[in-house]
Amino acid sequence: MDPITAAALTALAGSVGGDAGRQAWQGLTALVRRPFRRGAVEGARNEEPAGISSGELEVTELENSPADLLRAQALATALGVRAALDAEFRALLEEWWQDAQSDTGAEVHNTISGGTQNGPVLQGRDFSSLTFNMSRENDVDHQGNAPSA
Repeated sequence: MDPITAAALTALAGSVGGDAGRQAWQGLTALVRRPFRRGAVEGARNEEPAGISSGELEVTELENSPADLLRAQALATALGVRAALDAEFRALLEEWWQDAQSDTGAEVHNTISGGTQNGPVLQGRDFSSLTFNMSRENDVDHQGNAPSA
């Protein structure tokens, strides 16, 4: 399993990635809140072992301070320790991480077609809070002529 980085956790906690990022974060919080299972004995349910975090506290703290890299690192560590002790959690965490990487990944495909574009053209992903201030006096027609008054 690829390690879950503190940077990725802060991005998800801060809802970077739009709806996909929010859904990935919700999936992680639901996963962390599952009962802690320890050991190889099927059906052996244990409470959170002494001194070992399930990750719930770290998730809550990172939700409250999504830009805090130390809290994100604490969550990454808690996830790693729990995955080492709980095989079911490890499998579910691995599945979640693969889905989160593919759903919120940086792969973007932009295409512009259809001739001349009059106005701003943005290429990228997950834009928000954009403002364009445009005036008609800077417009030109398809032949490069300024509009007549």
